[in-house]
Amino acid sequence: MDKRKEVVYREYLEHIQKHGEENRRAAEVMKEDLQHSPLISRGRLIDMPLAIPKIYTKADDALFRSVVEITHRICCKVIRHYLENPAYRQGFGFSKELEELILMDPGYEDLLPMARFDIFYHEDTGDFKFCEINTDGTSAMNEDYNLDKLNIKNSAHQAVLRKHTLESYELFDSWVETFLHLYQNYRKKHPEMPLVPTVAIVDFLDKGNLPEFYEFARRFQKKGIYAQVVDIRELRYEEGCLLAPEGYEIHGIYRRAVTADVMEQLSEVTPLLDAYRDGNVFLCGSFRTQVVHAKTFFTVLHQEETREILTEEENRFVAEHVPYTVDFGEDGIALEEVIRNKDQYILKPNDSYGSNSVADGKGRSSEEWEKLCREYYGKGYICQEYAEQYATPNVDFMHGDGEIHDYINMNGLYSYNGKFAGVFTRQALGTIIASHQSERNVASYLLLE
Repeated sequence: MDKRKEVVYREYLEHIQKHGEENRRAAEVMKEDLQHSPLISRGRLIDMPLAIPKIYTKADDALFRSVVEITHRICCKVIRHYLENPAYRQGFGFSKELEELILMDPGYEDLLPMARFDIFYHEDTGDFKFCEINTDGTSAMNEDYNLDKLNIKNSAHQAVLRKHTLESYELFDSWVETFLHLYQNYRKKHPEMPLVPTVAIVDFLDKGNLPEFYEFARRFQKKGIYAQVVDIRELRYEEGCLLAPEGYEIHGIYRRAVTADVMEQLSEVTPLLDAYRDGNVFLCGSFRTQVVHAKTFFTVLHQEETREILTEEENRFVAEHVPYTVDFGEDGIALEEVIRNKDQYILKPNDSYGSNSVADGKGRSSEEWEKLCREYYGKGYICQEYAEQYATPNVDFMHGDGEIHDYINMNGLYSYNGKFAGVFTRQALGTIIASHQSERNVASYLLLE
């Protein structure tokens, strides 16, 4: 680990150890503040912060920028190859209906407007392995933003700020700028669209993270863009115009509804799909992003046809950083092989989010693992090499025992049209960072000195 970073982390730990009761009381106040914060969504607390935030150096930042750029490039090549080669599409196993949506022309060339590349980053060596890629529905910007604001009452953090300059990542205004740039690319093909769009941020609002959507709407409005949060099922399409429930025309959609949810409720979202199909709305991002959002993407990356479209550098990047991944079924890997070597593998559904149904062997007994493997085999899962995770000490005063423990880390790198925008950091005790279960969250900062 970088020596400057080591010094900062040591100062956090020393302050917590020397001023334990002060930090515990501060955490209790912060815990109460959380109950009245934007980190409550639909009555549920979506973040459980730890005492020590995540510190990244300029060297970390430079590495993350490089990772985002090459990953974005690889993703775009795979999406493009999918669009151009019918035989290649078969390896993804998408339904006919989803394939049709993916193949629709969105009216702009940018293939991957937004993503979050989740990696397990080893801070001592600089090495990393991918966990997953999020495209449609990429979230947690508001979590990092509010965790930073909450740290005004974090005693150890304020002590560190008196000695060091830490800067949080800006994830809202930079996305609005990216969105508007992409919209202007769309206008090149659709010059009849207004220069300044009316924007709808859409999801199934009974599932979405509403406080985050409202924060994005405020940022659009700050730029002079009329933007509202709208349930995707309440849009109307009349006489070539996509309309909000109130009747005004929408020119640009920031899609937060994940594709899996769209496909489950296809009949309820036909107004948006019809407007998109007719080229009468800017949809950001398009359904093309599903090609790399589906976990099958990692399986495809290791196949010969994909290697042929990548450069030597890109193939080396995949070999070094993308865990070996195969279909968890007869076409991929033998069931008994996975049962026998439980500590080597992790199972994930092909298309899900929020860590739903993700299971590893390390966290289970041999009997539990075998039962789970037999249940999942041939049922739409991938089998992936288990990636060892980097652990750092932290303290959970709010929901834990207040003692120092080693927490594994996941580093989510935001990509705004292929450019690195910031990090969302999650931690956990155990072997899996499971959303809203073992997951704990910390604000991410760049060390400037």
